[in-house]
Amino acid sequence: MNGQLAMQACIAEVLSPKAGNVHPQADFDDVTWLDFVTSAIVISPILDRACDLGLGETILQCVTATREAVGSNTNLGIILLLAPMCCAPGPEDVGKVLASLDDEDATKVYQAIRVASPGGLGHANIADVNDPTTKIGLIEAMGLSADRDAVARQYINSFADVFDHVMKDIVSHGEPLDEAIVKAHLQQMAREPDSLIMRKCGQDVAEESQQRAKAVLAGEQTFDELDQWLREDGHARNPGTSADLITAGLFAAMAAGQVTFPMAWADNLPLCL
Repeated sequence: MNGQLAMQACIAEVLSPKAGNVHPQADFDDVTWLDFVTSAIVISPILDRACDLGLGETILQCVTATREAVGSNTNLGIILLLAPMCCAPGPEDVGKVLASLDDEDATKVYQAIRVASPGGLGHANIADVNDPTTKIGLIEAMGLSADRDAVARQYINSFADVFDHVMKDIVSHGEPLDEAIVKAHLQQMAREPDSLIMRKCGQDVAEESQQRAKAVLAGEQTFDELDQWLREDGHARNPGTSADLITAGLFAAMAAGQVTFPMAWADNLPLCL
């Protein structure tokens, strides 16, 4: 069941025309919206078995399956967020799942990150995941990145940002789901500089993306102007971490019964839900 919800959350996110991201009307040169749909489908059965497989093995299998299916990293951040949530019956249980992680989980997650080879990862002096000999615990490693990576921070704060902000943004608007997703994505961009933009383009550009999102929400800039700016320079300013958090918020809202996937959307998919 959780695997099905995870797949629906992933597909709902990519079908919604968010600023600077891939969707059916805006592919990137190296990845299409169908790659994201395919990725959602192949990780679904693995996430369904997350509690039995363990977190590290789940993440590694999801990343490997994605790489085999589409040949690129479409969803590492999504997998890192959804795997713990698929093991937790409710928001209060995510912390327990994270507290149960062991050295084997850490080793497999580091391996998964190397397989995914995310853009802008770079190298670190301490706990460099590119180094197969790294032995630091997963939570400790996430803590070292928490101030600059919103996905890593969820492992430290028991997904507080997802449950307290993103999920609430999605369900609070009373709008059609695609419109709610687009607005919640803008709100997340405005809340903090996007981690992926920061890794790829630096602090100044990430902060500019935050200010531009705020300007759109305040009616001082158009959505299309922001979207165009984000897509310049070969989509280097892709606010991908914000989109990952939206997917996690969608999963949380679906698991809580507050949002349902509009099955009419499936009519536009070449692959069956």
